[in-house]
Amino acid sequence: MPPLIEFDRVTITAQDKTLLADISFTLNTGEKAAFHGKSGAGKSTVLKALLGLHTISQGKILFNGQPLTAPVIQTIRHDAIYISQEPILAAQTVQEALLLPFQFKAHSPHKPSRQRLVEMLARLDLPAHVLEQQTGCISGGEKQRVALARGLLMGKSLYLLDEVTSALDADSKQAVYNVCFQTETTLLSVAYDPEWLARCDTIYTLQQGQLVGIQHDYP
Repeated sequence: MPPLIEFDRVTITAQDKTLLADISFTLNTGEKAAFHGKSGAGKSTVLKALLGLHTISQGKILFNGQPLTAPVIQTIRHDAIYISQEPILAAQTVQEALLLPFQFKAHSPHKPSRQRLVEMLARLDLPAHVLEQQTGCISGGEKQRVALARGLLMGKSLYLLDEVTSALDADSKQAVYNVCFQTETTLLSVAYDPEWLARCDTIYTLQQGQLVGIQHDYP
């Protein structure tokens, strides 16, 4: 079987600036990998490129062996949960944000109960009363965990995560680790957190858009 994700000599430029330069790597189903490096190295660009948010200048990206065409991008967006450093929840309250995907016909038969929402929040170290809170009034770390809870409720198996533990305390971090590093989860992430990196199978180090190091079984 082909890798779930493959970058084959991918170069991305924007406004005469090289964001990624000749990047190649693979990720198999169930593997956990992280991109590491200084700010501006191109780490977030990797995740966005997989979602079709950047135009590839050279090389190719494959998903399940298929080139990154518009239908394949739609498949990735359907299968994956992407959480940026500042996720947009697109709803007024946390409960509305969690239930937003279930307004669509494809997901409406699986709309979770309030108890299910409470249980999912508890897995991520969030109290039940956060359901009534305005999304504009919760912290960045809480927004990331709400976005993660939404993905879990939808049964996503591919996680594309950008520094999701950077604003969390020790207990909240542990809850996120427990959710994200399950055996069945495929994880492609951006991270600085040493404990997060230690849990990954492979660490890719980027520097000015170039892949300058690969570590397996970090540290």
